[in-house]
Amino acid sequence: MPHINSTLQKHPLETGLHSDRLILWVAFVVIVPIALLGALLGLHWRNWLPGAEGATSAISGVKAAVYTFMSHIS
Repeated sequence: MPHINSTLQKHPLETGLHSDRLILWVAFVVIVPIALLGALLGLHWRNWLPGAEGATSAISGVKAAVYTFMSHIS
């Protein structure tokens, strides 16, 4: 009878998904303070972040900037 390995191995796409999510959250945590500081100082911070130029709110602008950043690194 052949030996069956009972340990579960993660699929390579699952590990890649976890690293992508980590990069997404780190980028989000870095970009939110930039947006908040710009908003508090009354600066046009949306021009600083690529993809956020047409956003109507701070959160949507940060999301757009993070997704633009993610598309450049992957």
